[in-house]
Amino acid sequence: MHKNLLAKSVRLAMISGAAAAALSSPVAFAAEEGEKVERIQVTGSAIKRTDMEGSLPVTVLTAEDIARTGVDNVADLMQQLPAMQGFTTTSDSVGGSGGGTSTASIHDLGEAYTLVLLNGRRMAPRGSGSTIDLNSIPLSAIARVDVLTDGASALYGSDAIAGVVNFVLKDNVNETTITGRYSLPEEDGGSGWNGSITTGFGDIDTDGFNVMLSYSHDSKEQLKATDRDFAKTGMIEFESKGKDLFFFNGSPNAIPGNGRFYFADGTTQDFNPNRNETGVCAENTSSIGDWCWFDYTTTIEIQPESERDSFLLKADFAITDNLTGFVEGTYSDYSMTTRIAPYPSGGVLISTDSPLFDQYFTPNLPAGYNPEDVDFGLGVWRALPAGNRTTEWNTKSTHLVAGLEGTIGDNIDFEAAYTYSVNDTDQNYPTGWLIESKFVDAVESGAIDIFAPAGTVTQEEVDAAGIVYSGDWSNSKTVMNALDFKLSMPVFEVNGNDAYFAAGADYRTYDYDYSLSDANQESILLFLSADQPYSMSREVYGAFAELNVPLTDTFDITGSLRYDNIGAVDDNLNGGTINDSDDDVTYKLSGRWQATEDLLIRASYGTGFKAPSMLAIGQPRAEAGVTGGNYQCPFEGTGDAKEAWCKPGSQQYNVFSQGNPGLKSETSSQYSAGFVYAPSNQFSFGLDYWAVEMEDVVTSLTEAQIFAEPEKYYDLFTYKTNTATGIDELAILQANVNVGKSKNSGLDWHFNSATDLSYGTVHFGLTGTYTIESEYTRPGTTDDYISSLGKFGDNNAVTFRVVSQLQAGYEHDDFYHNFTFNYRSGYLDQFQSKEVCSVTENDAFGDCQDVQLSVGSYTKLDYQSRWNITDHASVVFGINNLLDKQPSLSLRSGGAGHQVGYDPRYTDSYGRTYYLSGSYAF
Repeated sequence: MHKNLLAKSVRLAMISGAAAAALSSPVAFAAEEGEKVERIQVTGSAIKRTDMEGSLPVTVLTAEDIARTGVDNVADLMQQLPAMQGFTTTSDSVGGSGGGTSTASIHDLGEAYTLVLLNGRRMAPRGSGSTIDLNSIPLSAIARVDVLTDGASALYGSDAIAGVVNFVLKDNVNETTITGRYSLPEEDGGSGWNGSITTGFGDIDTDGFNVMLSYSHDSKEQLKATDRDFAKTGMIEFESKGKDLFFFNGSPNAIPGNGRFYFADGTTQDFNPNRNETGVCAENTSSIGDWCWFDYTTTIEIQPESERDSFLLKADFAITDNLTGFVEGTYSDYSMTTRIAPYPSGGVLISTDSPLFDQYFTPNLPAGYNPEDVDFGLGVWRALPAGNRTTEWNTKSTHLVAGLEGTIGDNIDFEAAYTYSVNDTDQNYPTGWLIESKFVDAVESGAIDIFAPAGTVTQEEVDAAGIVYSGDWSNSKTVMNALDFKLSMPVFEVNGNDAYFAAGADYRTYDYDYSLSDANQESILLFLSADQPYSMSREVYGAFAELNVPLTDTFDITGSLRYDNIGAVDDNLNGGTINDSDDDVTYKLSGRWQATEDLLIRASYGTGFKAPSMLAIGQPRAEAGVTGGNYQCPFEGTGDAKEAWCKPGSQQYNVFSQGNPGLKSETSSQYSAGFVYAPSNQFSFGLDYWAVEMEDVVTSLTEAQIFAEPEKYYDLFTYKTNTATGIDELAILQANVNVGKSKNSGLDWHFNSATDLSYGTVHFGLTGTYTIESEYTRPGTTDDYISSLGKFGDNNAVTFRVVSQLQAGYEHDDFYHNFTFNYRSGYLDQFQSKEVCSVTENDAFGDCQDVQLSVGSYTKLDYQSRWNITDHASVVFGINNLLDKQPSLSLRSGGAGHQVGYDPRYTDSYGRTYYLSGSYAF
């Protein structure tokens, strides 16, 4: 009797909640909420399960679970889950392509394929696609997080190929809670603090209304490369296979500057005036050829500074006995500030009339040459006196929802809502960026001596020359308007059990604008051409239906069907449409068999569909910075016309990005099968196999792929004119393409146990993901599969074979103590070839070497103790990275940001960090 009633409640929840959550609901995965009636209490686990699991694998993190992780922001919370791989971290914004964002990515399928919801509804994405910036979600407002690790396009739409993450807001709050936290690394840099106040009044059940208000502030200090031994230099001595080796990731843009003669006979000659005078290269530089190369790593910050202010308003009010209204409003103002190496001048022209020519070039003329034999000189400098290139990403996120929910008759539930959501991001340049005309004039006149030793050029001279820009640069704004409606009801009985039907529809419009500052439009910065403004929009609508049929008391099946229409992209600046609209029908079938009271077996199969983002389709050619690594020009010595664009030696090259109106839509098929064994409320074990195959995957070639095969990708090599010298320099084009197919599969598992002892309760939890397959066809081919599984791949990233988390907790009286082990398996590092010559034997003057390191596994141990002083007050002390685990050496030059010597995406940059937090409710 009890089992039948509970099964009915679970099936009801699956239809009215999980199925209808495609159009949102207060509980996104109500199936699991219904099952929460018999939830196993695993206090020390970050992932809780039930003994009545649904047909799809869902993990739930409660507010208590979140607190025990020791994290202080939503991004870190998501990115430590074993099922998450392939996301953007804050470190990616340090000279990389992060753009001030942090994201979620389930099973390394990519952030664009993981649907992120706030209280069951979509938010405005960062950019023109579907990727949500987690930095816009305040952790203090979250009551629970639900993670569906299976494809759900047939319910949620095209963006849910990998799965769904839903952040559920606090509700029905009728007390005031104040929280605060301060964290401090053992070594310098990286401290942070946050505080919040949440209050509410009214009770929806007794008063007919509830209003909740919340405010929080978060602050994080930057972390300099020189504050950590493993990141402080790009000149690295190490041993491999019995050889003493030297790795150098540096730049010819040095201080004191390098010089080059351009002779009338067409020849050139490099030199460094300071080395010629002193006999050695200056501090933080290394001799390579006739130049001194700069160790720029000594100047960067490896983790950015950030500030966030967040506000939340939530109100629920009963209109009638069967109708309730609700309003939700969130606002977040988040700023991330990154600082990379001071500006590289590249080649700045020095005429024979310049004072600097007389001072530095004339005395260093090669034998047999006179000043009149010189056409002009070139200076290559690192603008250390101008300070670090500083970029501020300021994102203001607004999310407003108003809706109604209720019942019609005795058994029809419905909900409808309107959502207005905005992501508004400014990219600002506070300091460190050189104004081309003023800088070139200052060098030519000798007002800025680029060949003088570091410390010679003063801040006063920099200010007097007016060479540094400070101001806004660009703005990107995405506005989403959405309407949704859903209903659910029982439709017929099967063997005495109700079958349930749900249906709904949603309509959304997206407007994406990219606007430029006057300085950007006028292209006043050194090397930077004006960006292209654009304004795009499109409409999206979809409808779904789902039917759950209990064939027996222990076995039920669910089928869902969804239609999506992705409208054509409208070009609002130039008029017309860029591409054609597209549509598709997706479906999902799942089954759930309660084999015994203790054993659940489940399986599913479904299809997915995703149209490319507006930018992927319609972005004009635009500058995208420079390559993350240094490369030899592939046309050097070939006689090809593009050889004229080559730079000497191994250097960074400019990068352009561009959309492709001819992109195909992506399609997918996925299936899963697994079981959950839970003989008691103190023991649970579950294992799920998952597989996803995608076709016509949209991506762009990496810099490494383009440089590795210049013949195949010949058309992706172009040029950019160095405006300071007028010389055309090689550049690459990273345009979007359909790469063909991808295959991904793996195993997710969880184990939870609790043991009651005379002195307390001991808890254990083990969760993890084992990736079996992760590969995709090489761009331009149909059957040449490449992979990053267990190695640094062509996509400048690693897919880890094993990611797991072990939690061990001890609870007694008013105390709880917890240890968390986070583990990643080892991998093969990026291959460094002797042709690139980043690695030499013994020192910078040794022979070039082929090297590929093996990066060992990484385990980080966190500790936390909580004291519940009263029912209303608690104090938490914790130590993240208790054993002060340092990152392993990595020689990667691509991916992530400008950090050197390790990969900040996969390790902890801060080291052992202490934190103290407290909360008080009244």
